[in-house]
Amino acid sequence: MRREIFAGSAVAVLMMTTAACGSSDNYGGKAPAVQPVGDSKQVGSGYGDPYGSGSGAAPAGAADKSGPAGELKVSEIQGLGSGVTDSAGITLYRFDKDTPKPPKSNCEGDCAAAWPAVAANDASVSAGIDAALLGSVERSDGTKQLTLAGWPVYRYAKDVKAGDALGEGVGGTWHVLGPGGKPAGAGKGAGAGAEKEQKEEKPAAEAKGGELTAVQNPELGTLVEDAEGKTLYRFDKDSAWPMKIGCVDACTDTWKPAKPVDKNKVSGIAPELIGKVKRPDGTEQLTIDCWPVYSFTGDKEPGDTTGHNNKGLWFAITDKGKKAKVVG
Repeated sequence: MRREIFAGSAVAVLMMTTAACGSSDNYGGKAPAVQPVGDSKQVGSGYGDPYGSGSGAAPAGAADKSGPAGELKVSEIQGLGSGVTDSAGITLYRFDKDTPKPPKSNCEGDCAAAWPAVAANDASVSAGIDAALLGSVERSDGTKQLTLAGWPVYRYAKDVKAGDALGEGVGGTWHVLGPGGKPAGAGKGAGAGAEKEQKEEKPAAEAKGGELTAVQNPELGTLVEDAEGKTLYRFDKDSAWPMKIGCVDACTDTWKPAKPVDKNKVSGIAPELIGKVKRPDGTEQLTIDCWPVYSFTGDKEPGDTTGHNNKGLWFAITDKGKKAKVVG
């Protein structure tokens, strides 16, 4: 094996002349300067992924999740308290990237395959839910989606039986719907402040698992966020193969190299695309389809994409490792 390192004040180039990035090779002895990690094992997706990026079959009970809710009920959700379920006891959800005033759904395409919109017709409420909070919003395909307190209502494809709440906290943006429209459990605190607190706590808990999530951005397409909801980016002065890292020294004060994650704890991204690379300073950095990825310090809120097309060099990365499209 031959290793060459070309170092400059702005660019450090690391090359490895063996198998292509993402292969299942195990490197014995001393690790090379660039150590991509991945394997060729195909993992089923589709309904098994929170954003339905593949073609896997839906689990039993996952079909027809976009039908009417019937009578909404208040049910006890383990660890959260009171949450809203449909007439069959299936848990209902809200998406932090939607808006209640005016009601608007930002879950389309692949996102909607994994988070089916609940139809607005034939909805009623039982004790504990104010009927005046019920409403509807027209989706881009012309169908009417149920809303509660203005928030569009969804089911989750991986919930297959009454009481399941597997969608809680996915990507730090999906939450079990509470009876008043807030995330379940938020009502125990001081209104909006408690809701904000819950949003801050969820990503921190998920960060321990190193989860990455594919999210649907209405303008840019399917992007990748880290466990804190931060958009991830790739840099045109990097390259995927041969491995090249162009953001070093002061650059990393603004663009933070993303830490490696467990490829088995990603949502909506093919696990075989997840890898890591050793940087010039010896630390390891997450890669997606061999591209080193970063977060941007200019993004202040989960889901921000202010780093996209920065100086024509930085771009939000898609679930396939590509550059997100430039709008406008």
